[in-house]
Amino acid sequence: MCHVRTSWKKFVFGFFIGFLTTFFIVTFLKICCALESSKLWNPKPMPKPDNSSVSEELAHKVRVLCWVMTSPKYLKTRTIHVKYSWTRHCNISLFMSSTSSDSFPTIGLGTKEGRSQLYWKTIRAFQYIHKHYVNQADWFLKADDDSYIVMENLNLLLSNYTPDQPIYFGKLFKPFVKQGYMSGGAGYVLSKEALKRFVEGFHSGNCSHRSSVEDLELGHCMEIMGVAPVDTRDSKSRETFHPFTPEFHLTSHFEKNDLYLDYSNYPVVEGPKCCSDLAISFHHLDAELIHTLEYFTYHLRAYGYQYRYQPQWPALTDRLHINTKNPINIKTNLTESSAVKNIGTDV
Repeated sequence: MCHVRTSWKKFVFGFFIGFLTTFFIVTFLKICCALESSKLWNPKPMPKPDNSSVSEELAHKVRVLCWVMTSPKYLKTRTIHVKYSWTRHCNISLFMSSTSSDSFPTIGLGTKEGRSQLYWKTIRAFQYIHKHYVNQADWFLKADDDSYIVMENLNLLLSNYTPDQPIYFGKLFKPFVKQGYMSGGAGYVLSKEALKRFVEGFHSGNCSHRSSVEDLELGHCMEIMGVAPVDTRDSKSRETFHPFTPEFHLTSHFEKNDLYLDYSNYPVVEGPKCCSDLAISFHHLDAELIHTLEYFTYHLRAYGYQYRYQPQWPALTDRLHINTKNPINIKTNLTESSAVKNIGTDV
């Protein structure tokens, strides 16, 4: 009987010691992880890659202003990571919010916060850029604060066009607008002429804030003002702008009734052939993935492998998205109806 009591005490004592040991180990690991994660709040930017003379020359030729839509509550959890990663590769980078912040810094647009304000933010951001920066850049990229953009690949695409053409770029969706519209999540780029026409559209009253669906409403205005969407797929018909994460596009299986299939203007390809080797954008990324993509894009290399994919972009006339029911005049990119509407408008 005494032996049984002793064994029971040893068991309880051993269980208690094991519990305490496990508790302290788990607590220690949580503290370590928390300390490691806290570094991302004020991350140190990775050094830019060596031997980047070609991309630097292209960036000098293709002047891109990047503006990021954000809000005060996301500055330390999202926007700081965008600031210390891909926006360093823009010619000019601006952060647009409802209120200004000198310490970040952000530009206050005088709007409220929330999804209902997204299009107001977009309108006022482009108006602000047109007023203060229209002559300092040729192309104007809008992106979200949970996006990643490979600027060198964007510069390559834009180098095939001129900023005086009324065109814009992105991931083309097809419903609700005859010529389609670019996904807001994937990011989109306006030429200088497109920016001027967008601002003029609100000045003249041809465009208005009909709803808060930012990308759709901007697409409506682009169509009214004779700005044509461009086919941004590469020479192998692979998408370059992506509204979701790399994992989503690379591994997802889509059923026939999937909304993504219904919205995508071009056929959706499953698996690795979904995405261009020279992909430009991804969306819905957390901080860790943004920094991971920064590393993969600029630092990870397979030793001894010589990259061979050099795309030949088709001619401009083959890349404008032409609506057969309401064809676009290639010279001006104005439909007949919008050309009549804009006679006498010097933008």
